[in-house]
Amino acid sequence: MTSAVADDVPAAVAVSISRGPRRVSGKKILRETLFYIAVAIVVLIALFPFFWILRTSLLSNSQVAAGVGGANGIIPSHLSGVAYKNVFTEASFFTPLLNSVIVALATTVVTIVVASMAGYALARLRIAGAGPILAFILLAGFFPVLAMIGPLFLVLRYLNVLNNIYPLIIVYLVYTLPIATWLLKNFFEQIPSELEDAALTDGATRLQVLRRVVIPVAVPGVFTAAILSFILAWNDFAFAVSFLTSTAHFTAPLAITTFGQSQYQTFYNLIDAAVVIISIPIALLVLFAQRRIVAGLTAGSFR
Repeated sequence: MTSAVADDVPAAVAVSISRGPRRVSGKKILRETLFYIAVAIVVLIALFPFFWILRTSLLSNSQVAAGVGGANGIIPSHLSGVAYKNVFTEASFFTPLLNSVIVALATTVVTIVVASMAGYALARLRIAGAGPILAFILLAGFFPVLAMIGPLFLVLRYLNVLNNIYPLIIVYLVYTLPIATWLLKNFFEQIPSELEDAALTDGATRLQVLRRVVIPVAVPGVFTAAILSFILAWNDFAFAVSFLTSTAHFTAPLAITTFGQSQYQTFYNLIDAAVVIISIPIALLVLFAQRRIVAGLTAGSFR
């Protein structure tokens, strides 16, 4: 019987060789081709506004005044960096950038400190009404921002702190705290409780456990929460335009609205140059930290 099987093996190999490689059906090739064409079209449509902003920012004032056409086609024949120079010299964009850096970094630090304690408490401690608390946090995250501007404006005016960047640090927590708390709570739940039990047995307090044990293990989640908080605070326009009136206190997104204005024309190269400048920090953060962002966002997805 063994010899019979052995005799059949070369025959089967010969048959498979004679048949040659399996042919791919024409319909499958057509479907894959159409799929990749559709993906390419979607990507081009999504990237075209960014390309147009970068293109416009590299035009001179005379090219912007001439409009699109001729030498100013899709790819202009001559590119200039004068708009970037004018943004800092004529428009004094450095001060709004510094204001945005101060507010965004301070908001991120406050958010991470508060959200870490809140997320850890909700993940590990037995709190009465934890479910309604989480539901309230989620509701606060989806509450319309415009509905908060009126009450917050009255509070800031009563405290006499309008037209100041520092109250924005507290106001921006409306953006950042809900998402950071939810993210860190889910991440902390994935950490083995045995690590904390060992530290508690050695006499550490809950805050010491959080600071020395949990946070170092949860670096991807903390990093992701910090990046998201920074982006939300950096890009805010609604609160800034509602509470700031002096150009000396403008943040970068608000300052852009004052650029490029003349009596007869708007020079969009200045506006787009400022947009490119404030987009660079966000792009660099996402580019160099994309693995940590993905790891943090997927925490708690599988249990």
